[in-house]
Amino acid sequence: MTRSERKCPICGKPRSEEHAPFCSKRCRDRDLLQWLDEGYALPGPPSFSDDLEAD
Repeated sequence: MTRSERKCPICGKPRSEEHAPFCSKRCRDRDLLQWLDEGYALPGPPSFSDDLEAD
């Protein structure tokens, strides 16, 4: 698969070089909001700060 055939991970449209790996600023910003709103998460052990808040 060549770079031009790859799709935007948000909407599936062809990618734009200016906004890679997204097709537009809108999709790039939607992805950023997902990270900021904790819509995405990286797997790993629970953080130590979570244990302190429970006490």
